[in-house]
Amino acid sequence: MKKHLFFKILLFTIPLSAFVLMSNSGGKTGAYSGSPGDGNNCTACHGGSSVSESNITITTNIPTTGYAFNTQYDVTITNSAGGSRNGFQVTAEKDSDNSKVGTFSTVSGSNDTKTVNGNSHITHTSSGNGKSSWSFKWTSPSSEEGKITFYGASVSGNGNGGTSGDKVYTGSSISNSSLSLSSANRLQFEMFPNPASESLTIQLPSGSENASVEFYDFIGRLAFTQKVSQVNNSINVENLSSGVYILKVLADGKIGTQKFIKK
Repeated sequence: MKKHLFFKILLFTIPLSAFVLMSNSGGKTGAYSGSPGDGNNCTACHGGSSVSESNITITTNIPTTGYAFNTQYDVTITNSAGGSRNGFQVTAEKDSDNSKVGTFSTVSGSNDTKTVNGNSHITHTSSGNGKSSWSFKWTSPSSEEGKITFYGASVSGNGNGGTSGDKVYTGSSISNSSLSLSSANRLQFEMFPNPASESLTIQLPSGSENASVEFYDFIGRLAFTQKVSQVNNSINVENLSSGVYILKVLADGKIGTQKFIKK
């Protein structure tokens, strides 16, 4: 009797397990981006996973000056950790309160992504879980929502047919302002020399005594940050890799951006 009961349970669990695995392979509804608003990430389904900020990059073509209202932009999430079967979920949130902002859509002609949760998230499909980089669209809000950040979680699967032994990584984009940022909130600053190989001087406007300077590389990762003041306004950039950076200077609730080239 016990043996028959065991086989009945086994016969029931096999298709159930297969259904769960097939569902996850084609992306998952629910909030699993790892964002502050979502809380959860892919470890909710992939047991034994570890979470790290490394190996994930989220890039956009939003200009450094900010996003325009009701405008569509390109977004790409890349997982460089490897894995034979991979997946992701991405969302966008307001920096001020972590509420959802904008809507996602797929690239025309592509079948490797799909939107979920009323277009507030985007995830992979079963056709896209053999990839490690996914591109899609995000449409900005039609009115002022302030600064926004994209958040994403991505699975590097080991292809064992289950959810054990996989790795999960989380990451985020740089914080993006809107173009409607009033001139009163824009920080005007000077920097020289540009390009530079050793030292960069930041000249703050009159009235701004202290500021935080952030260097973002070409894929949107924060590469370096330093405090400056009217007196101590020199930054040693020797350890930065050669290339183009977006420089953000934040002071007194204002923000300014310029392009910097490290020789």
